[in-house]
Amino acid sequence: QAYVAEPGGGSVQPGWSLRLSCVYSGGIFAVVSVDWHRQPPGKQRDFVARIFNNGERKYADPERWRFTISRDRYARTTYLQMDSLRPDDSDVYYCAVNARTTTSQGYYVMTWGQGTQVTVSS
Repeated sequence: QAYVAEPGGGSVQPGWSLRLSCVYSGGIFAVVSVDWHRQPPGKQRDFVARIFNNGERKYADPERWRFTISRDRYARTTYLQMDSLRPDDSDVYYCAVNARTTTSQGYYVMTWGQGTQVTVSS
């Protein structure tokens, strides 16, 4: 079965750090890249960061200097380290894996997690 889970998230104070995790199941393989996106209430989902299979990383400009994406391939886990958090970082954060799955019939598809809430407030 192919699924993505995002344990972590929660409430922190401004200036604190938080690390999100993205774990994908054994039903997902031949991973091309893993993304993190964020979505404010009532707005579109925005790209945050991506890590490719070769280790290359890309970031959206607003998060470039405060967020770091990393991975543990053996644990099938990708992380988003968020530092110096601000109240406007309060969103639902989603992980998406671009890969083949046991049901994708050879095609590469994006498998999304359910999202995890991050709240930054004093």
